Amino acid sequence: MRIGELADTVGVTTRTVRHYHHQGLLPEPERLANGYRTYTLRHVVVLARIRRLTELGLGLAEVRDVLADDAGKDLAEVLEELDSDLARQEAAIRERRTRLRALLGTEGGVPPEGPVSPELAELFAGIGDVSGSPMALRDREMLVLLESTVAPEERAGLLAAMRGALGSPEAAARARRTYELLDELADAGADDPRVAEAARVLADCMPAELLPEEGFDLDPGHGLLRALYADFAPAQAEAVRRAMEIASRGRRS
Repeated sequence: MRIGELADTVGVTTRTVRHYHHQGLLPEPERLANGYRTYTLRHVVVLARIRRLTELGLGLAEVRDVLADDAGKDLAEVLEELDSDLARQEAAIRERRTRLRALLGTEGGVPPEGPVSPELAELFAGIGDVSGSPMALRDREMLVLLESTVAPEERAGLLAAMRGALGSPEAAARARRTYELLDELADAGADDPRVAEAARVLADCMPAELLPEEGFDLDPGHGLLRALYADFAPAQAEAVRRAMEIASRGRRS
């Protein structure tokens, strides 16, 4: 097998093959009497493995370490390992396609904050079009962030809490009203009289399961909350602080 045939078989260029020779990843075959190099099945297997490892994101130094670990294996072992690698890739692709199909089939379509889970997309669709509300869009971003950062074992509980808070028509209407009140405070100071109503309505929307534990510092200066308050107008930040205080008191009572 010539270098061009080897490259075509694996789906790389002859320049790539020569680069892997230069890096010491792919052994160079002996030259025949006519000066041509001839490649064997072993070269095909190693080159295919290098390609898959680099496609997985490994650097060439890491690929070299993996290949060194395989040095003592016979061809059957290498082929079996390659087959296992392909099986894992196929399983991962099937899982991703299942999630994509579920998301595409969600009522209301794919939300602009996506990709998100089908459950969260369904909640967003139930609230309705809030594209004109800066506070609603910010809230959605926070929910997407929460869903994507919690541990897998906690995600089900998080989604259940959000369904309880937003999953009914009445709750969706209450959420839209909350966004309206908070949007109205965009240019207001912390002492605006409308803050009290916004805080009360917002507190009714907060899932008890997502509230801070007793003793948690609700002051805006707390490191965990500083980023949350940073983009809020003073009146909005005060409304959020009061709402968390109201809801936390209700949780403890």
